[in-house]
Amino acid sequence: MSSSCSNRSALKVGLLIPKQPRLATFFGCLRISSPTLFRISLCTLIGISIAGQNSHAAFQAGAAKTDITPNWFPVLVNGSMTSRSVDTVTSPISARSVALSDHSTTIVMVVVDSCMIPRDLIDRAKARASQSTGISTDRILVSATHTHTAPSCVGALGTDPDTQYVAFLENRLVEAIEAPLKNLEPARIGFGRIEAGAFNAVRRWVVRPDRIKADPFGNRTVRATMHAARNWDDAIGPTGPKDPELSLISIQSTDGRPISVIANYSMHYFRSENISADYFGLFSEGIKDRLQSTRADEAPEFVAMMSHGCSGDIWRRDYSLPPEERNEDITIDEYTHALLGKAIEAYGSIEYTIPESIYMVEKRFSLNHRKPDAQRLKWAQQIVEALGDRLPQTQPEIYAREQLFLHRSPPAEIVMQAIRIGDKIAIATFPTETYALTGLKVKAASPVENTMVIELANGAEGYIPPPEQHLLGGYNTWEARSAGLEVTAEPRMAETAIQLLEQVSESNRRPKIEPSGPAVRNLLSLEPTAYWRLDEFSGPRAIDASGNHFDAIYEPQVLFYLKGPASGEFVNADTPNRAAHFAGHRLLSRIPDLGTDYSFSLWFWNGMPAEGRDVTGWIFSRGRDGAMDGKGDHVGIGGMSGHPGKIILLDGQNGGVKAAGPTLIKRWTWNHLAFTRAGREVSVYLNGKREIRTDTPSDLPRDLAQIFFGGHSDNQNNFEGRLDEIAVFDRALTETEIRILAVPSKKGGLK
Repeated sequence: MSSSCSNRSALKVGLLIPKQPRLATFFGCLRISSPTLFRISLCTLIGISIAGQNSHAAFQAGAAKTDITPNWFPVLVNGSMTSRSVDTVTSPISARSVALSDHSTTIVMVVVDSCMIPRDLIDRAKARASQSTGISTDRILVSATHTHTAPSCVGALGTDPDTQYVAFLENRLVEAIEAPLKNLEPARIGFGRIEAGAFNAVRRWVVRPDRIKADPFGNRTVRATMHAARNWDDAIGPTGPKDPELSLISIQSTDGRPISVIANYSMHYFRSENISADYFGLFSEGIKDRLQSTRADEAPEFVAMMSHGCSGDIWRRDYSLPPEERNEDITIDEYTHALLGKAIEAYGSIEYTIPESIYMVEKRFSLNHRKPDAQRLKWAQQIVEALGDRLPQTQPEIYAREQLFLHRSPPAEIVMQAIRIGDKIAIATFPTETYALTGLKVKAASPVENTMVIELANGAEGYIPPPEQHLLGGYNTWEARSAGLEVTAEPRMAETAIQLLEQVSESNRRPKIEPSGPAVRNLLSLEPTAYWRLDEFSGPRAIDASGNHFDAIYEPQVLFYLKGPASGEFVNADTPNRAAHFAGHRLLSRIPDLGTDYSFSLWFWNGMPAEGRDVTGWIFSRGRDGAMDGKGDHVGIGGMSGHPGKIILLDGQNGGVKAAGPTLIKRWTWNHLAFTRAGREVSVYLNGKREIRTDTPSDLPRDLAQIFFGGHSDNQNNFEGRLDEIAVFDRALTETEIRILAVPSKKGGLK
């Protein structure tokens, strides 16, 4: 809290200051000649009091837990496509809060057991709490855990808000903001992290191009959707990376007594039927149980909280594993108990400091909603009129109603915040269901060593898929209040989060520089003409790592930052190697004067079954865009038209397969592919062994500079899967050089 006074009654800041006997005695002797003099005198004395406290301990913290379980039933519950009421409580739901204060700033963070909380409700609670505490509203953070079994306080899909609970929750949020301020005491803080990738996985998967499904509007647009990999035969691969990090901010008294733990993890929710805090609440109470023995009986209650990490596309079930290995029968108690074990391991390694300062900033701006066009609006109006007073039940009914909401909705007011605690801990927030890729992007760029990203904070604006994900369709992208923001919302909000982190840290973002492992150094020693590592967070540009500035261009339907081959070889053992996933589009490059002696080297991970179409997928193509004119080189994987699952070389002049390799390529594994041309002689290598050797015409036009990876020049039967570490050479590589490039041949599985 600032020691300066505002026009609000200075008495309201009494929550921040322990009782001062001498101060009270002095007030008894003070003669007040006017209200203005009273405010000035009181503010001066409060400033003296705070200064006196902070001369002994500048950093203070307090925590509290507020019950937000309704005391009437039934209540509407959010988190499902259709509306439902619940009258049973499996576990109480709470608003857990922590206050942090230095000599000039006090902030409050609240984590609420709710699916989502709308900005207007949060803003009302903040305004009321600001009046009672003197803390500015932009120093208050309120986020939802995203339990799908809490009373509804926001309209979404088929569920309306429970109006009685909305008023109830607003009052409880005010209490939750006020409560930790009463428990402020000198404190210290530390940050811990641990890899917990066994507890989450990507739930959104690319669908095979021959299995595209219809959306609620009747259009066949669904090339990616949630839980598509329940049936492996339908799926190509996950649409993005996951964030495996479980992070903890631990706050203790200066003598080591636990005050609070703020955890953060990217896992959407577990599941329950009745009112429940889900695994978020179980985790919070589990941390409390394990650390409570270290506390004194008279101390304020220790409060742990699990905030929601970026998990719009993340769930607990790993579809990359065979069904019998997915641990589908695990209970919520078993899951939480195991995750707690990881948290306690991380907690034991935390080192603590007393931060000198806290800095928090907020930015508010507008984003548009995607509005239905005239045709869709007419379709929606007809369906909603036919509903009458009945709530929607089918997907078309649900999304028809959503079109009317979007049609009437003004631009969304977006609230984003960043917090710095000392020099080494930061928090960034999103008011949305944010993909793991976005959280990883923000963490990687943050100037602060330990950065936590909390989603569904200060609002409930739905999913924000990265722009390329919109092209693949699916539930996370369908226009509704649950996913209604403009297509460019994700890059705009990610950039805002990074800028706010730069502001609070007073430092520039970290540049994106991946470590170079031995395989990268070996490749660069062969002096490639161009080398694309394909480790970008987004398109459209793939950076040339050779130093020759032949940057390539991703076409729109390419996904980013998935796991690549042999991390220890290309990066290091602690950093995943990253790859791009090609979901129907290509990587375009142009290398003038490449000539008839040249080579390429790359790694590929094929997700398409050999029986899915005539050609499983073209991996490389040198030709003119949009056509196959008989001149050029084309390498792919055979399908139903011949040589299924084997490397094929296209005869550009005759339009058939010139040659094919003998090796059957296993789906969902990483393989090395190399191609060399020395005049008429062409060779293709798989994992360092020659698969094809043949003579072909050598009259390639010198202006045939366009090269495509992940597809064919005629844009048909493009590759479905991941590519990585693509290099082009202006000479024919030797067999020895190709074997060197193929050394990191550790086969990744379906992951």
